[in-house]
Amino acid sequence: MEWIKYIIDFIMHIDVHLGAIIKNYGLWTYLILFLIIFCETGLVVTPILPGDSLLFAAGTFAALGSLDIAWLFVLLSLAAIAGDTVNYWIGSFVGPKIFQKEKIRFLNKEHLERTHQFYEKYGGKTIVIARFMPIIRTFAPFVAGIGSMTYWKFISYNVIGGVAWIAICMFAGYYFGNLTFVKKNFPLVILAIVIISILPGVIEFLRHKYRKNG
Repeated sequence: MEWIKYIIDFIMHIDVHLGAIIKNYGLWTYLILFLIIFCETGLVVTPILPGDSLLFAAGTFAALGSLDIAWLFVLLSLAAIAGDTVNYWIGSFVGPKIFQKEKIRFLNKEHLERTHQFYEKYGGKTIVIARFMPIIRTFAPFVAGIGSMTYWKFISYNVIGGVAWIAICMFAGYYFGNLTFVKKNFPLVILAIVIISILPGVIEFLRHKYRKNG
């Protein structure tokens, strides 16, 4: 699909595209970045949107003076927290509707109860760690909502994970994005960020598959 190719190109050349956005839209760039982070974390239909790489690039431009690092930190932290919160409530609303229908294949109340138990026991760890794993971070709050994870527990770890994710990725770009080596090899650095971020999920998938087959 063309839109997937565009998003991949956007991610791999995010320095060029973000630079163009800043040049063409000025202060509206903050709103654009806010919406991207919000949708990437808040809508299960948009997990492919850039997250880690966008934050790193935004921090890099902030170091150049093109963006204000304080405003970025506050606005994008709010976007990440709000996104997960909306995702949680969507899952909370949709989940019961789905599981009320006993005959839906692969979905039943027992699965809902198991999800609830899992998140009650590992919820905090799951929500925080998932922030640093693309795709998974988009689905984690949704599943937490479906599993009826206690909201006060969810929002606590949502805030901790959201702020930590924004701070680590963005300030990494702010302090290291303009090093000579990074500037000359920016696409490779972004690729490395993407690979490193998805690696834990891939390892866990392979480990689960190995255990199942073994």
